[in-house]
Amino acid sequence: MTDRPLNGDDVRAALGELTAVLGPAAEAGGARWEAPAGLLEWSCWETAAHIAHDLLAYAGQLAARPADRYLPLDLTVRPEAGPAEVLTVVTACAQLLATALDAAPPTLRAYHHGPCDPAGFAAMGVTETLLHTHDIALGLGLEWRPPQRLATAVLARLFPDAPAGDPVDVLLWCTGRGELDGRPRRTSWSWRAAVE
Repeated sequence: MTDRPLNGDDVRAALGELTAVLGPAAEAGGARWEAPAGLLEWSCWETAAHIAHDLLAYAGQLAARPADRYLPLDLTVRPEAGPAEVLTVVTACAQLLATALDAAPPTLRAYHHGPCDPAGFAAMGVTETLLHTHDIALGLGLEWRPPQRLATAVLARLFPDAPAGDPVDVLLWCTGRGELDGRPRRTSWSWRAAVE
């Protein structure tokens, strides 16, 4: 892992992970997508739609560059869409975010609980994609873990006070998805995306 800031290529890499593990299950469709996604209250289908929503919201923030608010925008995925169609929406939103990141100068700042740089939006997009892919995989009974390289990168950017350990396990612990070396699972957490 280099020390370079996260960017559009990292969002595309996270999307590649999502489509590789969830794509075959989405093509098969079925009622499994109505099961809870891991520890979440959302179904696997709802969680996939949530990924798309967040990626689009981050792209919108980068494009509009508001300094003090979120854009009044929400993505609605039609309820009749099958799992494969929802993943196509996720792909579109991830590519929009990656494209916005490719075009953003490093000095750009847009609102996310304060001024956030493009690397912060990239880190949030990667994290949302990886964590919720993990949640959905659990709900569908699939074996999958986030890649170590991306986990290391997002920990460094969003969780600077994270404890030492395997980066995947630490990321899952930081976000309330598991225990870590005797530390109980977190019931609340937040990341730091805003910069000074």
